Amino acid sequence: MSSQQIGAHDAAAATSTQRATEPREPRKPRVVVLFGGRSGEHAVSVATAGGVLRAIDRDKYDVLPVGITPAGQWVLAADDPDRWEIAPGRLPHVEASSEEVVLPLATGRSGVRVLAPGEIPRELGDVDVVFPLLHGPFGEDGTIQGLFELADVRYVGAGVLASAVGMDKHFMKLVLAGQGLPVAPFTVIRPGEFDRNPAAWTETVAGLGLPVFVKPARAGSSLGITKVDDLADLPAAVAAAQVHDPKVIVEAGVVGREIECAVLGGRAGERARASLPGEVVVTDAAHAFYDFETKYLHQAGVELTCPADLPRHVEDQVRDVAVRTFEAVGAEGLSRVDVFVTADEQVIVNEINTMPGFTPFSMYPRMWERSGLAYPDLIDELITLALERPTGLR
Repeated sequence: MSSQQIGAHDAAAATSTQRATEPREPRKPRVVVLFGGRSGEHAVSVATAGGVLRAIDRDKYDVLPVGITPAGQWVLAADDPDRWEIAPGRLPHVEASSEEVVLPLATGRSGVRVLAPGEIPRELGDVDVVFPLLHGPFGEDGTIQGLFELADVRYVGAGVLASAVGMDKHFMKLVLAGQGLPVAPFTVIRPGEFDRNPAAWTETVAGLGLPVFVKPARAGSSLGITKVDDLADLPAAVAAAQVHDPKVIVEAGVVGREIECAVLGGRAGERARASLPGEVVVTDAAHAFYDFETKYLHQAGVELTCPADLPRHVEDQVRDVAVRTFEAVGAEGLSRVDVFVTADEQVIVNEINTMPGFTPFSMYPRMWERSGLAYPDLIDELITLALERPTGLR
């Protein structure tokens, strides 16, 4: 080898060594925004995803939108927030595809793959965290959280048990009452019980006093809920609830203001914190309560105010009850706690939502906005909390 060749070889080797030792720009965390699902709240979940896709920090995160069809198929979804909005006369939904997205169910493997009939699986790269914007059964009830635990993939929000308890209003109330938190009187009608003895159940419900609220035990977004002022309407109300869930819960009506409070989980060893409370006031006489239509289709008939006009000591009580409720079910990440504040300033827990509505116009992010945490920053904090939290026992 000539001296010129040796010099060139040494220079190339030096350049190669320099490149190898130069620090590489760190890879951005990859976030799967997961939405849709098999529940009756499919459209709400899709609309929520549109808001998150629009606001998430693309300079900080690599985003992969994945939709779940109403039949349960996972598909690559368009990264187009406008496509997923609820529009007049149109509820968005995830459409089926010939290709299917799958997670590996083994520890140490985090690569997402796309499968298509007759083709070699296509690798989409590793996933660092999933943001499951899913509402209702098969998404908010611990089932999808169990899948993430099996796949050893970190995820935003509550774990398996807290999600299941928060979804089932029956067991949620038992847990909250067991922790000394105040809940309204209620009764549970299990599958088939009402039809076997409607007279006995009518008498039981009458003991709660009227009005009562008849609800699916495991549904959200106010689906299937009926306010009953006359016991003659009870059979129809039970039937309406059973469209969404064979198990029905009947709650005594509480005379009071409907107050909501957003809770954000803290880091390991830190207590969760609560936002300023907000208030829901239904102004449209055609709607007896804050139902699905007033939430998502006719928002002109409702006023959402934050902070709620409450005495300071009542506001403090609401925030304390919200955090205690969050802790009672073992929630993580985020939850919205809904309470009633009565005329004599009692705070009664209505429910906890472990994956609340999350569009920019939903109460959860709006309450944090008014509390000083903007929507994009809220998304960032939730993802950061999820990245710091391991799967498995913790």
